[in-house]
Amino acid sequence: MTRCDRRALAAFSLIGGTIAGCGGSGAEDPGAAALPVPAAVEPLPSPAGPRSGEPNLFAAGDRIYLSWIEEVEEAAPDDPEDPVHALRFAAWDGETWSETGTIATGRGWFVNWADFPSLVALPDGSLAAHWLVRTGPETYAYQVRISRSQDGGRTWSEPVVPHRDGTATEHGFVSLFADLEGGIGAVWLDGRKYAAEAGATEQGAPPHEMTLRAAVIGPGGVIRDEVLLDGRTCDCCPTSAALTSRGPVVVYRDRSADEVRDISVVRRVDGRWTGPRPLHEDGWVISACPVNGPAVAARDERVAVAWFTAAGGTHRVRVAFSEDAGATFGPPFPVDDGAPLGRVDLELLSDGSALVTWLEGSGEEARILARAVTPDGQAGPVMLVSPASGERASGFPRAAVLGDRVLFAWTDAGEPARIRVAAADAYPDGRTVASKSK
Repeated sequence: MTRCDRRALAAFSLIGGTIAGCGGSGAEDPGAAALPVPAAVEPLPSPAGPRSGEPNLFAAGDRIYLSWIEEVEEAAPDDPEDPVHALRFAAWDGETWSETGTIATGRGWFVNWADFPSLVALPDGSLAAHWLVRTGPETYAYQVRISRSQDGGRTWSEPVVPHRDGTATEHGFVSLFADLEGGIGAVWLDGRKYAAEAGATEQGAPPHEMTLRAAVIGPGGVIRDEVLLDGRTCDCCPTSAALTSRGPVVVYRDRSADEVRDISVVRRVDGRWTGPRPLHEDGWVISACPVNGPAVAARDERVAVAWFTAAGGTHRVRVAFSEDAGATFGPPFPVDDGAPLGRVDLELLSDGSALVTWLEGSGEEARILARAVTPDGQAGPVMLVSPASGERASGFPRAAVLGDRVLFAWTDAGEPARIRVAAADAYPDGRTVASKSK
């Protein structure tokens, strides 16, 4: 059993069996197709082919970019665990998909349901993307690679590794953002402390700890401003970053000495990163990683964060708002429909409300849901996006907003697995959440 499997197995037993491990695949739920899909949600043709998964979405200007991993060549007979993968993308303009582009291909990639690649569009019109490549025989020895395209994705630069420790340990759960000076900002979870632990004496060995680090990749792939943001974090929960009018804000699941694993926030203000501070003190004590990270979105100084917690044994999805670029947050508001699995995503809508997506239920009864919540806590109706498998192979459903239209993407964990996409009006009856509450 691997390190991440052991962590998640412990979490599974602690919070009622709703969370699976960090690798592997799950079967498609044969009964989920019986659930109706509302007319407001329109299935779209997917640009991804069979044997695809790990979708991500990013909205910029007049389009939404979908990125994903696709298995393009089967593994060789002498190495059945090492197929050729490609990181691909396409852009949706609200009506149609662009031609599919390929960012990178190769063997030896780390492909995982929870630690997935991303693509972002930068203010100068360039694109940046990241993916993960193994660096040793250990299951969790892999590194981050980041590449940039200056021509809309037709060609990509040689990839850069933002961390320079050189250890065969875990580096992943990356969030990219536009650096205000024209570079690519990156934050990631970093396992270099595990290498130090392996060589330490039993008496002097530190506890197993992942860290949160950041760096900027400037022109020509030059790495600068690499910095430690938090010296002890949860092991394998995805991070999330957004760019406010004052600079980037990053949210992640922290880890105290007493195994409290609540959501923390760090920001870069006037060129310097702040220290970590809790977004809200849920008080979720859990001795293993729940593989359930937060999501953040920002417009100017308004920031919204959604997250999952099982503090006190009760599963919840919550959302909180900030009006000062993430410096402070108001009280959390409930989002879920009573039985959430988590795996949240979040986008800000044009009226200032937050559209939150998450998985609800478990096993054969899982479904992808969405709901808009205003900054004063008024919640709109729950939207059923799609039936889904509650297994780990279904990954993290993603959402992005173009105007008042929202695009959803998720992994259909059938055989073969493939990316599904759908679109809906953010306000199905044409009114805002605020007007519904009056």
